[in-house]
Amino acid sequence: MAENSFVPGTIHLVDIQGTLRAKHASGGQNDVVLIPAPSDDPDDPLNWSAKRKLLSTVSIAIYTFAIGTSSAAIYSILEPIENDTGLTLNDLNAGTGYMFLLFGWGCLFWQPLALQYGKRPVYLISTLATAAIMVWVPYTNTNGQWIASKLLQGFFGAPVESLCEISVTDIYFTHERGTYIAVYGFFLIGSDFLAPLFAGFINEGQGWRWVLYWCAILSGISSVFLFFFMEETNYHRKVLAGNEMKKNGSVGPVIHKSDIRDDAVQKHNMDTELHVSTVTNEEGRPDNVPRRKSFHHKLKVFDKQELRYPNRLKDMVLRPLIFLSFPVIFYAGFSYGSNLVWFNVLNGTASLILSGKPYGFSSSIVGLAYISPLIGMTFGSLYTGGVGDWLVLKLARRNRGIMQSEYRLWLFSLSVPLVPAGLILWGVGAAHDVQWFGLIFAMGVIAFTNTVGLQLSVSYCIDSYRELSGEAMVTVILIRNTMSFAIGYGITPWVARMGLQNAFIVAAFAGLAQVLTVFFFIRYGQSMRQGSVGRYQHYREEMMAAGLSH
Repeated sequence: MAENSFVPGTIHLVDIQGTLRAKHASGGQNDVVLIPAPSDDPDDPLNWSAKRKLLSTVSIAIYTFAIGTSSAAIYSILEPIENDTGLTLNDLNAGTGYMFLLFGWGCLFWQPLALQYGKRPVYLISTLATAAIMVWVPYTNTNGQWIASKLLQGFFGAPVESLCEISVTDIYFTHERGTYIAVYGFFLIGSDFLAPLFAGFINEGQGWRWVLYWCAILSGISSVFLFFFMEETNYHRKVLAGNEMKKNGSVGPVIHKSDIRDDAVQKHNMDTELHVSTVTNEEGRPDNVPRRKSFHHKLKVFDKQELRYPNRLKDMVLRPLIFLSFPVIFYAGFSYGSNLVWFNVLNGTASLILSGKPYGFSSSIVGLAYISPLIGMTFGSLYTGGVGDWLVLKLARRNRGIMQSEYRLWLFSLSVPLVPAGLILWGVGAAHDVQWFGLIFAMGVIAFTNTVGLQLSVSYCIDSYRELSGEAMVTVILIRNTMSFAIGYGITPWVARMGLQNAFIVAAFAGLAQVLTVFFFIRYGQSMRQGSVGRYQHYREEMMAAGLSH
């Protein structure tokens, strides 16, 4: 390889010998290198105070919860909607499928706008439009109106799928990222499970239409909060990657792959040599460090400074489609989508199974059953967040400070038995009228595996291609939501024709086959990333030239 080459996703995360000339974390992690490297600008999101970062994280969480709640609130009230409007269960689930499709493909519109002109206005438009749509939905009485409302809801809610992850990476470093991606995932999946719980009780007290009105109120309140407290996190920085700077100013040695001790994955000999990517702040400082923004400046919906940069919206729409050819990015989308499929299967059948014989749950009790997924999702977030960051640092220290983006994938090991077990207990158990607690427990297991799949898939994509992640995440969501649409569109007829037992036996084996693919990427993912170096460098330079490397 050329002298200045490196492999994206292979980074010098832990400065074991204390020789790297780069900023380090504080406290008990003072050997951890800060990646990306912060500038000296106080308004660089990486330099924000803990309080300022917390407020940004809370804003992301509130936005995620509002949009997620609006999309999932109907799951426990499908029967009342069907009885009141004449829309069939198949119509309702098909509409949800179209919503998920636009949640994905809408990212091709919103993500480029957010990266080019600012994330703050996109978040505000998304919440306001969702509020308006949720006021309209209760008045839909035909299948055409229902589909139209779901298409619009998916389009305007699309930023929740791919933009929030990038907002997290704007303000947190690599060694912290897993925890805060887990926080985002907690509120995204938590809203999906908490919304049906509240919806069941609201339906019994006020009727199903008020479920949607309350979603509109939540979105409206969220937009006010975001206006006053969500700051813009776009920050245009120059990044120096691939050069390992020693404290004496010399460039660090080329690291031969055969010399890197990696106890986390199987060893294999390669006669190629590569640089690991280490980011320093030598070229990461703006030429003129501006003064700290005033509160009035932070309230601006749009910053005219964003107009300085050339318009690259066309390229930003096309690149996510090009990134389908990157094996790691494609796998992250496939993994995310495969895990979300089982979430859709659960939600598409929960009301049908729990409201039917022999269980006969009312809508409020169906909603109450979603406490189990909330518990499962909480454990999943703790597992992939705190445990995930701890595991990455531990494996990096064992590997002479070098981190591979595949390290987090080892956390999928728990999903190998739990994915098929949860699906069989849910579907086959329901077919044989298993005691209701068995179904409730299965809901928690499925939620745990869904949370693990979401957070690990997103983290793998971002850890592998950090500087392309703004657009790579769109690729991931396109794959995920296209798969979600297909399952949402076909779940009702599939279960009706095959029966619960056969349908979920097939689902269990499909889920097992999917989760086993992770071991292929643990073994060969690094080689695939190495093979993408040329194209990665090309697209990274394109984005930096356009001022889009945030």
